[in-house]
Amino acid sequence: MARCRTKGGKRMKQMKISEAVVRRLPIYLQFLNELNKREVQTVSSQDLGQRLDLNPAQIRKDLAYFGEFGRKGIGYDVVYLIEKIRQILKLNQTLHVALVGAGNLGHALCNYNMYMNDNMKIMAVFDALPSKIGTHINSLTVRPMQDLKQLVDEHNIRIGIITVPAVEAQNVANQLVEAGVEGILNFAPVILKVPEEVRIHHADFTRELLSLAYYLDYEGEESL
Repeated sequence: MARCRTKGGKRMKQMKISEAVVRRLPIYLQFLNELNKREVQTVSSQDLGQRLDLNPAQIRKDLAYFGEFGRKGIGYDVVYLIEKIRQILKLNQTLHVALVGAGNLGHALCNYNMYMNDNMKIMAVFDALPSKIGTHINSLTVRPMQDLKQLVDEHNIRIGIITVPAVEAQNVANQLVEAGVEGILNFAPVILKVPEEVRIHHADFTRELLSLAYYLDYEGEESL
């Protein structure tokens, strides 16, 4: 939600920000971080649009939902806009994460998490297999599912990541919800059901590959 500007001394009703806008903000942030590493101080919406293959007017509209960040004729101050987008995405505070599923994907996500600077930190890893419980992924010890509620409370964990087989995913989602997480990122190739107050995003590699195949050209393709 974003607050509308005041009008006539009265605060206008809050407006709902579309999911498409929220999903574009990390794209902007990622590119702005690259600019900052190269010590680029300002960037225009035209430059952003050209590099990200997006309409500059759409970029300006997306950012305007949250405030006036640019200056006419100058563009956006890179460091300032990074700070503001991080605030919008709540990355100015540390968000603790629990990962369930200590397989190859779980290992990869934990290893990647070590190098992230976006204040999203995996604090605990869980698995149901006795052979994995007690093993280590970097500095994390794989814990049994019975410890989930306790560690969610201890570490104020608000997000859960699911990297288990599809047949186990709904049960894991239920346990995460019961433990008190507020958001779930699901890598299992199945649609999960959670209460309305819990936000869930699906990262389905299979579905993405299948949809990608549609756009490929094939020799000798039969006309429909």
